[in-house]
Amino acid sequence: MLKQYSLHFLLLFTLLFNTYKEKGHHQSLITSAFNELASKTKEFNVQQNGVTTNNYTKNLKIASWNIRDLGRTKTPEDIHQIATILRDFDVVALQEVVAKDPAGAQAVAKIVDELNRMGYKWDYRISDPTKSPSVYMSERYAFLWKTSRATLLGKAYLDKDLEDLCYREPFVAKFKAKDKVDSFVIVNYHSRKYYDKPEEEIIHFIDYPERLNTSKVIILGDFNISEQHPVWNPFYSKGFKSALKNEATTLKTKCKTGEYLNHAIDNAYYFYSGITVVKAGKVDFVTACENLEAARKISDHLPIYIELKPE
Repeated sequence: MLKQYSLHFLLLFTLLFNTYKEKGHHQSLITSAFNELASKTKEFNVQQNGVTTNNYTKNLKIASWNIRDLGRTKTPEDIHQIATILRDFDVVALQEVVAKDPAGAQAVAKIVDELNRMGYKWDYRISDPTKSPSVYMSERYAFLWKTSRATLLGKAYLDKDLEDLCYREPFVAKFKAKDKVDSFVIVNYHSRKYYDKPEEEIIHFIDYPERLNTSKVIILGDFNISEQHPVWNPFYSKGFKSALKNEATTLKTKCKTGEYLNHAIDNAYYFYSGITVVKAGKVDFVTACENLEAARKISDHLPIYIELKPE
């Protein structure tokens, strides 16, 4: 079924491109073809990655996504596609929300507005700009959640204790699944670049259970290192686990030999007593090399998720 959709829309794209060669039509046709293909194949791809769609259970589905340069660069079509990809999750953590002007916060609000048109009521919180060494490094984070599925307890906040230790200090929030007793904390994080040694930031996260006085912590986001990096060894010894294992989550700039995925750096690390992790994985909204260029207009990362069975 997926191959039939891909072939159909690839032929449609080729026909349209040959018909409209004038300047300015190229990008719009790429985006149109990708959006239609992604809309047709979305449910198949999400199910293949383990998320239950359109069939809500007591499990809580938490997603994390680094949406590159989330701000004025995103068109209304991009915003709609982002919402379509996220609609089946219950709680969403976003990274790389633009902080240098209001467009980043406005883009998050537009995503939530789109989600609210898709059948469920959503709420959201956006962080202040991070206290980064440079304004060019500073970003915002965001949390989005279905109000019928989760409740935010207290205020979400930037972790001031890590301002001087991280280029972008994490955004922390406590949630509770609806009709459940126990709460859990999500630490939303976007690390410094790989060559700046993100492990020097990450090692300070190991005491989050003690600092937050909870046995239920999920640290998720874009770490710019994989779960196999030695910095995680003391975390694993303490009881943390990585949700994804050897799962490439970033997109190459060009498709080579049929491969468009690159690095395994987006993940969720959980210290979670008494609650079962049912599934975890990534949502591949690209599906094929011919969609890569259009997909990268949305982000150069795939969303990742963790599905919990809360107490």
